[in-house]
Amino acid sequence: MDKNDIEQIERGKRIKKIREEELHMNKTQLAKLVGVSSQFLGLVENGRGNLVYKSIRKLRDLSGHSADYILYGLDDTIINKTKKLLNKYSDEEIIKVFEMFENIALFIKK
Repeated sequence: MDKNDIEQIERGKRIKKIREEELHMNKTQLAKLVGVSSQFLGLVENGRGNLVYKSIRKLRDLSGHSADYILYGLDDTIINKTKKLLNKYSDEEIIKVFEMFENIALFIKK
């Protein structure tokens, strides 16, 4: 089994976990929402098929997970935590902090 096969199996497991544990849907329900048949979704979840971009985008929108998480398993919890934290601050405050980080980075490079 090569790396692509392993990634495809792991991707299917993630999609199944999202469907069952987070969205609490059966295959037919999720398949309809992402635009595939329930049979094909079953193949995807078993690591024998891949969703197309349009279906991944729909799954991303439904689940709140990033496409990077769905496709590659990259942790996306930091993105949601960061969004929640940044909502507490104004745009001006956020810009000032990023400018400060840029200045620190420039200082460290010297």
